[in-house]
Amino acid sequence: MQNTKARANIYALLSRVLLQELDEKMLQTIKNDENILDFFPTLKEWKPFNEVQNSKLLEEYLNPDFVNLSLLHLIPYETFYTREDQKIETGGANPVTDMYSAYNFMVDYEAARAISADHIGVELEFMHHLAVAELKALEEGDKEAVKALREIQKEFLDKHLLRWAPLYLINVKYEARTPLYYDVADMALEFILSDNEYLVKELNT
Repeated sequence: MQNTKARANIYALLSRVLLQELDEKMLQTIKNDENILDFFPTLKEWKPFNEVQNSKLLEEYLNPDFVNLSLLHLIPYETFYTREDQKIETGGANPVTDMYSAYNFMVDYEAARAISADHIGVELEFMHHLAVAELKALEEGDKEAVKALREIQKEFLDKHLLRWAPLYLINVKYEARTPLYYDVADMALEFILSDNEYLVKELNT
């Protein structure tokens, strides 16, 4: 159960940081949480992170980097990587929407500021949504539901995140101008690969 709780929290953190710019509240949460900082070793040692005022850190360093990585230079949408014409599928034909609707997951486009359901932050949020459902099933002792939810998570990783996110995240690491986005890309890359292995192991026991 602890494992599932930790997985849900990690997916939530990665989703939040990759989906939109940080605000002061989120930045302060990262600064105050040693567990989070352990995931971001380069950020922890970065001079401006420890010395520059939060508002300046956001305005002059972190948020311009987010815009550069998510809006200007790189494209954080699955269909851009998986379609031959490299077009982003913004309508109902997007391959992720069927899975989302099957498991009662609604994308709040306005809050996410995403133009399509297959934004990396939204896909990670969907994994968080499934891990939370798995946690509830574990608490209720519903073994069948736990197994079914793990199978869905594995399927979503196979059909979606693992097909394109590693390439996007490697590009983020290469393009990042601040340690936050370097570390988050590094962590996300490592985590989705290891989570896939974890799910394989759990489903085979």
